Amino acid sequence: STNMSPLIFVLSAGSDPVADMLAFAEASGMGAKLESISLGQGQGPKAAKMIEKARESGGWVLLCNCHLSISWLPELERICEQMNPDDTDNNYRLWLTSMPTKQFPALLLQNGVKMTNEPPKGLRANVLGSMMKCDDRMLSDCEKPEAYARL
Repeated sequence: STNMSPLIFVLSAGSDPVADMLAFAEASGMGAKLESISLGQGQGPKAAKMIEKARESGGWVLLCNCHLSISWLPELERICEQMNPDDTDNNYRLWLTSMPTKQFPALLLQNGVKMTNEPPKGLRANVLGSMMKCDDRMLSDCEKPEAYARL
């Protein structure tokens, strides 16, 4: 990815990539420089300020649920369109999550890196996916580790 291309998680029912994205930010050493906001009523101006600050400082911004702020998306498109590579820190990244919607700006889709995370199909796959996210530390930190030791 580049500092000029938004990274777009296209959400599907049952999937939530935010936890994985936060873990990725920590692993990349950007956990402290990541700011996130869930878009909705009145959150657009706050998001715009976060983007401007991160562009200058080289931070990451995660805008969740863009589909809930359809009226602000043209402003987001304008912000992205007016970004100048010379004025944007190389470490800056804009992450977006959105359900599929026809109102999502075409320019963002064309210039962005689109990703999707399909939920597991079936109970067995769902349980296995959940178990794969557990590690020994998580199990030892629970109140009854002996009950889960065989897992």
